Amino acid sequence: MSAASPRAAIATLAALMRSRRFAPLFWCQFFSAFNDNFVRNMLAMLILFRLGEQGAGVLVTLAVGIFVLPSLLLSGLGGEMADAQDKGRLARILKAAEIGVQLVAAAGLWLASLPLLYTALFGLGVIAALFGPLKYAILPDLLKTEELIAANALVEAATFAAILLGLIAGGLSAARSSESVTLQLLLIALACWGFSLFIPATSRAAPGLRITPNILVSTGALLREVRRERQLWSRSVAVSWFWMTGAVALSLTPVVIRDRTGGGIGVETAVSALFAIGIGIGSMAAALIAKGRILLRPVLFAAIGMGLFLIDLGVSTSRLPTARATIGLEAFFTSAAGLRVSFDVAGLACAGGLFVVPLFTAIQADAPAAWRSRIVAGVNVLNSSLIVAGVAATAALQSRAVGLSEPFLLGGLGVLTLGFAIYVRRCVAAAA
Repeated sequence: MSAASPRAAIATLAALMRSRRFAPLFWCQFFSAFNDNFVRNMLAMLILFRLGEQGAGVLVTLAVGIFVLPSLLLSGLGGEMADAQDKGRLARILKAAEIGVQLVAAAGLWLASLPLLYTALFGLGVIAALFGPLKYAILPDLLKTEELIAANALVEAATFAAILLGLIAGGLSAARSSESVTLQLLLIALACWGFSLFIPATSRAAPGLRITPNILVSTGALLREVRRERQLWSRSVAVSWFWMTGAVALSLTPVVIRDRTGGGIGVETAVSALFAIGIGIGSMAAALIAKGRILLRPVLFAAIGMGLFLIDLGVSTSRLPTARATIGLEAFFTSAAGLRVSFDVAGLACAGGLFVVPLFTAIQADAPAAWRSRIVAGVNVLNSSLIVAGVAATAALQSRAVGLSEPFLLGGLGVLTLGFAIYVRRCVAAAA
């Protein structure tokens, strides 16, 4: 059997899931992603259905901002901490702290206290910002180069699955007792910490590194370091474009489903599941195509695919009249419009997984070992910045002052992505 055969690639994926070098980190980050989205959606459901707060939409949006803000401010600090310390030990410290944050969330749930729940959400955002650089930068320390793309494919697929499951569990929490939700909060935190205990120790990548106390200075230094190498910067921008595109598309698609097809909550959840499954399929396809190599050639075709699926999603839904009644899963998935929306969402997700996994693996592999965590942190800052800018621009274009429709915005995003494919082509050519 050839070492570069698809069968060998599948064997690598299976072996990683059984390996002490990877499996504890995989499950630790899976439960962390699940927990973040569980708490965030639990807070949203509490605002919308239990407390009946005025201005609920603003409060729910505020929850997203509170969670994302630490990534903009603290990713640089997280990168420095991970490069200066044993990454396995740092993971255990962060996951132990997460147990305390979960206790705050549990208290907020019992007391129906928004300040406590917002505090817990901010705490989870801080831990996510500090853990993010570590969980990606540690992979080259623990794995062989030929295992990296398979490991990244598994992490990306699991992250989106965990996000989906966390959102569903958080949504269901509104109908469950406080006791059962509190127990779930604590069990998740203990699971994260428990798996972190088995993450192998690593050497200090930069043992003489001194932490910069000014987080704005450290963040600026990281972005300048990423910017200094042209190839690294172009790949980072491409990865950030994927996250921005996904964030904007996921904010627009539920509105389109509700207003143009009449799909209810069940339909929106099912379409979100399709997106998560599609990301997983695309990520696994990237690993199978690469066969252990860092192969960027599929990235250009994936970018074109993302653009075309977005355009078709926008064009197809723009032709639909405004829905007058809510429909369920069966009616949605047996209608031509529902099938086309589902096909476009799944296709967009598959192309996205095929796009982001090779690019991020190349960033990991080529980053200098002593700077790897800080490079990943810089990419995270760039991701968050583009997501915030993209969502803000989309909200402005949706406002009454401009009034662009969601299908038009989806199609426009697709056109921009096709244009961005020219930039991606240069990234791929430079790596050839």
